[in-house]
Amino acid sequence: MKKKALLFLKIGISAVLLYLIFLKIPFSEVSQTLLKAHWGYLGLGTLFFFLSKIIAAFRLQLFWQCIGVQLNHGYNLRLYLLGMFYNLFLPGGIGGDAYKGYVIKKTFQTPTKKIFGALLVDRLSGLLLLCVFSALLAAIGIHELLSPFRYLFILAVPLGVLVYYIGLKKIYPYTLAVFWKTFVYSAGVQLSQLITALCILWALDQTQDIGLYFLVFLISSIVAIIPLTIGGIGSRELTFLYGAQWLALDYKTAIAMSLLFFFITASVSLTGMVYHFRSLPEPGKNTK
Repeated sequence: MKKKALLFLKIGISAVLLYLIFLKIPFSEVSQTLLKAHWGYLGLGTLFFFLSKIIAAFRLQLFWQCIGVQLNHGYNLRLYLLGMFYNLFLPGGIGGDAYKGYVIKKTFQTPTKKIFGALLVDRLSGLLLLCVFSALLAAIGIHELLSPFRYLFILAVPLGVLVYYIGLKKIYPYTLAVFWKTFVYSAGVQLSQLITALCILWALDQTQDIGLYFLVFLISSIVAIIPLTIGGIGSRELTFLYGAQWLALDYKTAIAMSLLFFFITASVSLTGMVYHFRSLPEPGKNTK
């Protein structure tokens, strides 16, 4: 009952946020923008988003190896996709992580603390690169409001990486062996998703202010990590709305971009549903 209550709470929060957004923006205007989208670019964007998840699965596999869990690539990817499906639809936004942790503990008898650490550091690695990319975009002076803080944004990048590294060294030192590899993988994840965002903008015939849309997209991805809504829907759109107002962007394009990214995320996450109805095979040993 508690899980069901959390799920309904998430649905309620998403609905309220979307209602507040469409009080300010007529849905008819946004829907017209959505209907004009070019499906070819959306298909290309979906492929790059799927690529980002393959890279993310490889990143998590490195963290599994740090705690002595050896999975072959195919099984790891299937487990990751199933986790995406659960993350999108289960309460709290961590259902998929909990299931992955359950499978690993059941199969390898790995201590819960180490499993939790691997999953947490995997998420923090992605969050770090989101912040790094956001700071770098803000630092290049893509908007006059950000220009006065350029050097602060530049300083924030190495400082953030250093603080993150020191934190891992003190709390999860066994993950440092793959620190730079996972850093590169996280960069690949965010670059692939930025290409997805670019494809969405092209689908909406938006060719101006690309850097500003990227910045709002990255910030919305950070906000969407907070597990208050279904798959980040509502919170992401609200971020796009206020970001568009603050940076003088076209609000219809901003909201449409956010909704299309959610649809792409949901479509890729739904591929994991296959493994919800069909048992995963036994995990094999890691293959080089």
